[in-house]
Amino acid sequence: MKVLVIGGGAREHALCRSLSLDPDVTELHCAPGNAGIAEVARPHAVDVLDGAAVAALATDLAADLVVVGPEAPLVAGVADTLRDRGIPVFGPSAEAARLEGSKAFAKDVMAAAGVPTARSYVCTTAAEVDEALDAFGAPYVVKDDGLAAGKGVVVTADLAAARAHALACLFPGGEGGAATGRVVIEEYLDGPEVSLFAVTDGETVLPLQPAQDFKRAHDGDEGPNTGGMGAYSPLPWADPHLVDEVLRTVLQPTVDELRRRGTPFSGLLYAGLAITSRGVRVIEFNARFGDPETQVVLARLRTPLAGLLLDAATGNLGARPPLRWSDDAAVTVVIASHNYPGTPRTGDPIGGLDEVAGADAPTAYVLHAGTRRDPDSGQVVSAGGRVLSVTATGPDLATARERAYRAVDRISLPGSHHRTDIAAKAATA
Repeated sequence: MKVLVIGGGAREHALCRSLSLDPDVTELHCAPGNAGIAEVARPHAVDVLDGAAVAALATDLAADLVVVGPEAPLVAGVADTLRDRGIPVFGPSAEAARLEGSKAFAKDVMAAAGVPTARSYVCTTAAEVDEALDAFGAPYVVKDDGLAAGKGVVVTADLAAARAHALACLFPGGEGGAATGRVVIEEYLDGPEVSLFAVTDGETVLPLQPAQDFKRAHDGDEGPNTGGMGAYSPLPWADPHLVDEVLRTVLQPTVDELRRRGTPFSGLLYAGLAITSRGVRVIEFNARFGDPETQVVLARLRTPLAGLLLDAATGNLGARPPLRWSDDAAVTVVIASHNYPGTPRTGDPIGGLDEVAGADAPTAYVLHAGTRRDPDSGQVVSAGGRVLSVTATGPDLATARERAYRAVDRISLPGSHHRTDIAAKAATA
């Protein structure tokens, strides 16, 4: 099987790593890829938002499957173009990807499907913002209606900060202009958060194993929101029936509702959940694998990935046997560049990449996110905010965590930072 993966972050490196280990994959390509992905897949320069260009590349490669990693190409309709050309693609249509591309659309779908979620208001004026903030009270939860690379949500007890973020969503050019956006303001959900992925062909839904990620930049869940600073799986504290419950109350009803609307969702459905005192509630949906949760979920998946994704793309999930999983735990720690998530510094040399795995960290490996290879020196340098995902497995979370952090210590990146508490509480539970 010839597979083309679209994207260039740690999520795509995790996908390419798993696909490279699949005996059914005879050729593996990625566009545009990064310095790490280039070690397991052939990179190609292409505009990932240009469906025609992606389809032309897939045709030239005679790809049997295209896997679209990031959300932006999905919302831009790249998967639609591939399907129109008869190319099997893992990823939803632009209309179905609105589940991630528009928080307001997602709320409408959940309401129709009876999916439990936070009460919310969709606001289009400053007056509506003020009314919604007053109705819910602190802590305030304010979400940009559109895509924001995982950083469009503000959760704060500061009314002024909540209002400022809401108005910035409504008036991207400044409050003096006309409103050009929408913002969702919703009630705060208490309890721990869980990420649960599901592979679906639009009818059958196969949930993967749950994970938990860490959105805040600093230890103790302090600092600004990020795209994710680390993750772990499994969740020893979670109800053993959680996955079955979420499949029954969230995932299957959502897929059924989208099919009923004539916009079937085929690809990866990601449910961000809060385990509240009143039960499971959906925080948000994504239309693709999440980063950094993908890194730990795929580290534990034993079912070959290529066939699973192809069956989803071709409507054949219903005949698949149950997925197989390792009993091991997995932990990933994100190394971020200087000043992330603000304006990150790039171009810094990265050292120690060939030294992460040792006798004290035998299962550790590095997944590249924001990296490139300097054409003059040949050195791998930083090229984004989240630079590396250092991942390790072990018989339990404590061991996996210890191995991951030993590997982190072997990497040098000037000015970088990482959290030191990924999976710390769960490992001692």
